[in-house]
Amino acid sequence: MTPLDPLKLPVHLAVIMDGNGRWAQQRMLKRIIGHQRGAETVKMVVEQASLLGIKYLTLFAFSTENWSRPTLEVRALMTLLKKYIHQETARMMRKNIRYNVIGNRCELPDDVNETLDEAICKTANNTGMVLTLALSYGGRQELCRAAARLAQDAVAGKISTSDITTGLFDSYLDTGGLPDPDFLIRTSGEMRISNFLLWQLAYTELYFTDTNWPDFTINELHKALADFQSRERRFGMTGDQITQRGDLSNA
Repeated sequence: MTPLDPLKLPVHLAVIMDGNGRWAQQRMLKRIIGHQRGAETVKMVVEQASLLGIKYLTLFAFSTENWSRPTLEVRALMTLLKKYIHQETARMMRKNIRYNVIGNRCELPDDVNETLDEAICKTANNTGMVLTLALSYGGRQELCRAAARLAQDAVAGKISTSDITTGLFDSYLDTGGLPDPDFLIRTSGEMRISNFLLWQLAYTELYFTDTNWPDFTINELHKALADFQSRERRFGMTGDQITQRGDLSNA
């Protein structure tokens, strides 16, 4: 495996888990088999991220656009999601991992929401990694929800327009309270962010791999993280400024 510097890991890792259906079709299998294999990759990445000391892991599990897929596939995905949450909650407790969910949960089936609520409640006091599942999630839709909530508070006199800052707007997002992702991984060769965390990815380092999600191994994860560690994150500053800041922090 690619050696990693534990001091240079992303605080918040986000993943667009793409290629389950493609993986299955390449093997002339039903698409749901690809999703089932993909769920095994999820288990590996969650465990590895926790072991490495990554504090926040956000997985794009089901988008608002995914509702337009064939009805049978959507039902199968909801069943798989419920099964995964139910089976993995005990492991989350052992690993001290806390569940979190973002997205429009009103669109999810009642039994799935009940399973999610139970898992969130059981893991609420865990102090390790925060595992966020983006379910029925779309970035533009999230921004609309946040703007509507902010407008309601403005009309109610709770805030004034002069109070509105990027920090305040952050607090109205589904991800309020979470830091922005440092690193985004997308599998299966697609080179776009597909309406995922549009506000939060403003300064995120992006990594694209041709590997389909079911084939994304520990080695692939370490390779991606090593790539992140090789980058210089400047946030609009020059390289010399970053170096000077580093020198000052070590003084």
